[in-house]
Amino acid sequence: MTTEQTRPAGSRSPLRQHSVAADDFAARPWPGAGREYDLVMEFVVAVLVVGALVVGLAAVFSSPDEKSLTVKAWAQATPNDFVATAASELAGTSVSESELGRPYNSTGGNQKLGPLGLQKAAGVRIPVDSVNDFVITPLSSLPATPELSAALASWKAAPAAQQQKWGGAYSDALASKAAGGNPAKVAAGDYGPVPVLTASLLAMAQGGGLQAVIQGEGGFYNTDYTKSVLFLADGTYLEDHAVAEHLGGDQWGMMNETQSYPGQSWMWLYSFWYQIEPFKSSPNADALVWGLMMILSLGLLLIPFLPGIRSLPRWIPIHRLIWRDYYRAHPRPQR
Repeated sequence: MTTEQTRPAGSRSPLRQHSVAADDFAARPWPGAGREYDLVMEFVVAVLVVGALVVGLAAVFSSPDEKSLTVKAWAQATPNDFVATAASELAGTSVSESELGRPYNSTGGNQKLGPLGLQKAAGVRIPVDSVNDFVITPLSSLPATPELSAALASWKAAPAAQQQKWGGAYSDALASKAAGGNPAKVAAGDYGPVPVLTASLLAMAQGGGLQAVIQGEGGFYNTDYTKSVLFLADGTYLEDHAVAEHLGGDQWGMMNETQSYPGQSWMWLYSFWYQIEPFKSSPNADALVWGLMMILSLGLLLIPFLPGIRSLPRWIPIHRLIWRDYYRAHPRPQR
């Protein structure tokens, strides 16, 4: 026996009832109020209003666009600092050569987390030879002149110990009270080819040709500024600008935005630890802060699984204050 045969006379199947109800609804006019609605116009108005707000607020509250610091600007603005930095590169006493260490070279520090030498374990992944990358190789790319060619030949023929001796002697002479950092006032001494090399590098930098050679990318677009920034950081020009804009390490550096407050606020927790002991004076501050932030980040991820911590919303019901209208309309059932 079929379903249709068992259905009472005059009744409709559920599918048929739904179809008839839909037809009846479509045939009846909407009894409520109506008005025309232009979706395209709404979209255009929204874009125009939001665009005007963005442009207006950006003009009033935007952060200043500081120009990038370049090797050329450095050499032109503070030539004495540039020459002193070039001499320190040749002496092997610059920060990038003697202090940074991995991943640039193996002569610098070793950040540790307890017994773990994290910096040493990372290895030299971005090799930087300060003497050659910042001074000798760029000078070798210049058109040959008798004076520069002789200076380069003398430098390359000398053993490493002699090279460092020349560079160190010239650095000390520049830093002396008599010279005051001015190469023109340096007393005579055994500096080898260093004065010629540093003077030639200064001229190359002031002409704008040094930075591209240091970066060594060769294309129209430069995206790797590692070596040029390291060279800039070896002098005082970059640091002086940073401090002037309140970006020094003891000024909450990476949190601040130039001439603006509070800057990248999401950085405050990372920067905070560098301002207090024991991190502030620790030679392993980078490794210690990194390790602490990893622990805190792991704790944040595990909040739903930590007894006590996960119950704080019930003990401190701030959410009930925020959603007070909802909880007023839906009171808790009495037990």
